[in-house]
Amino acid sequence: MIRTADLSGTDAVAVGRLVKDYLRQTESEKVAHGAAPAPASDALPAAYRREVDDPADAYAGCPVFVAEIDGEVVGVVVLRPDAGGVEIKRLWASPLVRGRGVGSGLLDAAITAGEGDVRLSVWEWRTDVIRLYESRGFVRVPSWDARPALVCMRFSSRERS
Repeated sequence: MIRTADLSGTDAVAVGRLVKDYLRQTESEKVAHGAAPAPASDALPAAYRREVDDPADAYAGCPVFVAEIDGEVVGVVVLRPDAGGVEIKRLWASPLVRGRGVGSGLLDAAITAGEGDVRLSVWEWRTDVIRLYESRGFVRVPSWDARPALVCMRFSSRERS
């Protein structure tokens, strides 16, 4: 089940946990792929702490959706409104439930909820998720991010039926 997160309640803890897992995995991949130096400690960079510790504050004004299986929150997607629509900032399904449609369901919720274009950036080595985005109609576009290993993609609101 995909639903809007209640970040004023128990969803805040689950979203913080999932985002922490997402960020740890991403930081590890960046080091493994040469996109970032190895950190001095395993602590998350300070820029990410608020998302983990206080998602209600970090995501104020952002639609946040969670996926539940058997009453447990197992996935999250965060949408950040921007000038042309929304940007997907965090899309994560727990590795324990991968292959069960959680990521697809969250992506579909993001596309449906997004007003205007939906855009995102994804690390080039995440080929499985790039294929998922392309299967939903996202196309690669010129980068808006200076980091060279990022693929920028857009889903045009004009393509919705």
